[in-house]
Amino acid sequence: MATGPTIGYVPGVFDLFHVGHLNVLRQARAQCDVLVAGLVSDELCETVKGIRPFVPLAERLEIVDSLAMVDATYAETSLDRREAWHQVGFHRVFKGDDWRGSPRGVDLERLMSLLGVEVVYFPYTVHTSSTQLRAVIAARSAS
Repeated sequence: MATGPTIGYVPGVFDLFHVGHLNVLRQARAQCDVLVAGLVSDELCETVKGIRPFVPLAERLEIVDSLAMVDATYAETSLDRREAWHQVGFHRVFKGDDWRGSPRGVDLERLMSLLGVEVVYFPYTVHTSSTQLRAVIAARSAS
């Protein structure tokens, strides 16, 4: 019985693109045949995180889509990850290990297991994050 390619999915905002984003995409690429990056819409980011991305969705999609390691991008507009799964058809979803054991991570694992999707965690890049970059920009703007 032949099986198709393993499709991996990396959801995230990917705002202020930095080395942490690059690391997770590189690691994900090594564990799948087809890599799809799911970029959270501006509105959804605002709903979930309470902040609007600096870089608009169309530009973030263009940036991530231009990376050779990414085969496709998908704009996430719903909190329901099943919607992305129905559209993309991924077999593995990749998250930073800051999600492991958290309420959101447990919920994700539960939902993905019902769909037959494996959740794979990668080390979170602590020294660089969009939140930290945002804080530096705000501090410099204030001075």
